[in-house]
Amino acid sequence: MALSRRTLLLTGAAVGAAGAVTVLPSAAVAARPLSTDPFTLGVASGDPDHDGFVLWTRLAPTPLAEDGLGGMPNRSVPVRWELAADERFRRVVRRGSALARPESGHSVHVELNGLQPGREYFYRFHAERHTSPVGRTRTAPAPWASGGKLVMAFASCSQFEHGYFTSYRRLAEEEPDLVLHLGDYQYEYTKDTYNIPGGNIRDHEGPETVTLANYRQRHAQYKSDPDLQAAHQVAPWAVVWDDHELDNNWADEVYERPDVPQPDFLARRAAAFQAYYENMPLRRTSIPRGIDMQLYRRIRWGRLANFHMLDTRQYRDDQACGDGTRDCPAALDPARSITGAEQERWLIDGFRRSEARWDVLGQQVFFGQRDTDAGPAKFTSMDSWDGYVGSRDRITRGWVEAKVRNTLVLTGDVHAHWATDLKLDYDDPTSRTVGSELVCSSISTGGNGADSVTGSHPYFPHNPHLRFHNNQRGYVLTRFTEREFTADFKVLPQVTTPGAPVHTRASFVVEDRVPGLHQTYDRPVDPATATARSGVDQAAETRAQETVRP
Repeated sequence: MALSRRTLLLTGAAVGAAGAVTVLPSAAVAARPLSTDPFTLGVASGDPDHDGFVLWTRLAPTPLAEDGLGGMPNRSVPVRWELAADERFRRVVRRGSALARPESGHSVHVELNGLQPGREYFYRFHAERHTSPVGRTRTAPAPWASGGKLVMAFASCSQFEHGYFTSYRRLAEEEPDLVLHLGDYQYEYTKDTYNIPGGNIRDHEGPETVTLANYRQRHAQYKSDPDLQAAHQVAPWAVVWDDHELDNNWADEVYERPDVPQPDFLARRAAAFQAYYENMPLRRTSIPRGIDMQLYRRIRWGRLANFHMLDTRQYRDDQACGDGTRDCPAALDPARSITGAEQERWLIDGFRRSEARWDVLGQQVFFGQRDTDAGPAKFTSMDSWDGYVGSRDRITRGWVEAKVRNTLVLTGDVHAHWATDLKLDYDDPTSRTVGSELVCSSISTGGNGADSVTGSHPYFPHNPHLRFHNNQRGYVLTRFTEREFTADFKVLPQVTTPGAPVHTRASFVVEDRVPGLHQTYDRPVDPATATARSGVDQAAETRAQETVRP
């Protein structure tokens, strides 16, 4: 990715504003040994290919240190790594070493290739006398491999203050082959800013995240959670951000609220991007360059599935009509884009070249139309694809004209489970279905939530393509085969106390070459978790989920 002029102008200023560290010459510092365990943030792997993946860890014996350096000395530390074919490391297939450097937050990214396709591997790290937990990962099948199956889970929206991360623990217990995280991995607010009814159960450390030190500290607080660590240890992840990794509802170089100026917003963006890379198992192609970071990419799972991981924040036009949920003519302007022209071309070219059974868009905000008003006006979210109708139309027609065999859109953001059929024309009830969207609820954001009778949401009568809604916390567990795709909407009764059980609230199937969702299971509402509120109250709650700040 070429350096833009704005990047060249900002790189020096952003690094200085973010508080980057300078490594002292080796002669100037004593190589004092690490006295306590530096692997407090666990281990992770990501971006699997048919012959490799990324292994990640970050050294931080004191993870919540205010300077964001995790209690590490101001020197590079050699980290040894091992990759084995068995959990006890009796058959080590690769080993090597890397430097955990202060200027990278003492993070380590080991990018491996030349491995066997479709294989399970185990890995661990060593730093001086300390050894990390063991992680499990796997390579994707060979590019020409067809058949087989893939178990994949996807999740989003984990607000540390709103609930325990039990959903991550239950996801880990599913032992998926792959995990997609679709944004809002962490939240930027200082404590007592974004509260749930009854009060938050945990507090963020530090101020609202603005500097590199702030973002490093916040990522470390989240990574310190044992349930999140368990989910990272069990499978490779493919991650994309949404808004809270930087600032609520940001759009390219535009911050959220014009009434609260952020003169250093671009420096803040550079700091957030650097911390995001440091704390995620991403390949070197995603190393930030100032305020730019290449995040959209494609992950191939043999000929079974293509995962097109999108970035709907970095290149979008600002939200129309001042953001929010509105009847906004500007949302229909075909010149407006949520992906930017280059990413849009990349995606449509991927559709044309695809030989996969399933093409999957892993992305952040609601894709299908969701009109919140039953009257003649159309009130939709300007932060979602409804605010960029031209983008949605071009991309939908792109996969239809490319004759993509099966298209699925996977989404996060709205803190509730949804399932919907995708249309070429949402205003024509007879328009044919051309794909399916599945939206995962939050891991914890919004607190416990509540169950409700399927089909009772007030948006359903005037949005007939909407098929399912549930407002409990959880994730979605999916299975891909040549013949069908299945999705189980997993929910927990509560997240404000730890250790809750998980169950499947509803299940859907998409058959090969038959666009549209078929519901195969609907668990009766549990009176202990069901909402007694009216449909109007449900709609108000949904709108509140999408408007974070008071």
